[in-house]
Amino acid sequence: MLLPISRRDFFKLAGAAAVGTLIGDQIKPSKARAASGATIRYADRDVPILFDADVCVCGGGPAGTAAAINAARNGAATVLIEKGIALGGLAVLGCVYPMMGVRVSDSVTPYIKEIGDQLVAHGINPGDNAGQSTMWFNPEVLSEIYDDLCADAGVDVLYNATLVDAITDGNRITTALVQTIGGLFAINAKIFIDATGDAYLTRAAGVPTKRGSLKTGRNQHMSFRFEMGGIDVKKLYKFIVGKLHDEWSSWAKLPYLEIAKTKKTAPIFEGGLARGELEQEDLAYFQAFTILGKRGTMSMNLPQLPSEYSATDAISYSQAVSHGREMMRRMANFLIKNMPGFEHAYIAREATLMGVRESWRIRGKYLLTEEDYYEQSRFPDAVARTAYPIDIHDVDLELRRKFPKGGFYEVPYRALVTNLISNLAVAGRCISADFAAQASVRIQLTCMSMGEAAGIASAYAIKNNIAVNEVQWDQVPNRSYVSQPK
Repeated sequence: MLLPISRRDFFKLAGAAAVGTLIGDQIKPSKARAASGATIRYADRDVPILFDADVCVCGGGPAGTAAAINAARNGAATVLIEKGIALGGLAVLGCVYPMMGVRVSDSVTPYIKEIGDQLVAHGINPGDNAGQSTMWFNPEVLSEIYDDLCADAGVDVLYNATLVDAITDGNRITTALVQTIGGLFAINAKIFIDATGDAYLTRAAGVPTKRGSLKTGRNQHMSFRFEMGGIDVKKLYKFIVGKLHDEWSSWAKLPYLEIAKTKKTAPIFEGGLARGELEQEDLAYFQAFTILGKRGTMSMNLPQLPSEYSATDAISYSQAVSHGREMMRRMANFLIKNMPGFEHAYIAREATLMGVRESWRIRGKYLLTEEDYYEQSRFPDAVARTAYPIDIHDVDLELRRKFPKGGFYEVPYRALVTNLISNLAVAGRCISADFAAQASVRIQLTCMSMGEAAGIASAYAIKNNIAVNEVQWDQVPNRSYVSQPK
């Protein structure tokens, strides 16, 4: 009996056989593996050095995978540290679906376009103008794509590895300490990229950060997302669009269906509140999307945790998980009882990452501000362009201002680097931005573009023997580009 196997996997197996090995007999060859027996001194103990890399990327979400893949493709021996056992971050582990678009015509960077093309090649149509309006995907397929792209680029992925600390020497990070299944290990690198979302590496290196709103001190609300299966999506569609005539979303057409609490659906939820099936906090936010390739399954963009829970306090964060799970089950039971199409539904999957919108933000060479958003600022070192609104989930601070048609602002490379650490780049929601600007720049596709730039810039810095925080992005010959909108 013949088993289906890809061309790439065939040559991998053939290569293993050629040197007389079988899968599992030895660790795959690595450009970044440290010499056997090498150690560093840390906390009065000798810690084994696991990797001695050109680039070490911390965090395997949208920004981190983009950074690692692009650094490796440009010749850097690259290690990617991921605390979970799947790449994709909030998109895969946090059930944050779909990806909100940059909303600017012809302004997606090459890596985003490649991810869209890969989804199509795997049988998932991300939608018209993917990346500009909304990118629909399948979480498991996306994780597979990241695995393949990392493998093809030669990235060493270290799963189940929690970043513990950073060792610095002057204005450089020399080592990242990680806790693994095998114990505490050290990773040395020439350049480090912080894509943790919470600026963990940056903070460990002593770089100042900001968190929360200047007005309230609070972080944005967290969410604890989940998936529900067993839904009769056609019945739901007929009810929402046919009976309620609620076509508020331009994607209100199968298989791209989005439902939310609107004026037309609000009475359903208010009835649940009156009957005691829901509590007032449950009505703060409701949104759900069909998941491509997962028949009868929807991604639930809820519950939204009350503002009393903090994304930057360990105890509060943990309490939010427990409280969020109670809210999740309450809403699921309510939908099963009251929403047509959900009669036989069930919770199919809980997120393994809390939906954190904002936590810590670095202070970089440039601080992206609310004024940059309103003034539609342009920069010679732009790494991304977006028209996504300032989207603050807080009843006291809620603000959503959209640009006029064709309007946008840019994100400069200088917001990804700091004066204090010369070999550090930061990508993702924790870049140098104020609270309001971060509420716009935090979306996954913009984070991808920032990671793409950080990876390319890091490889360029190594090749040219310059500090990554001194890279002139507009002079990098093979930089990711932002095309001029029509």
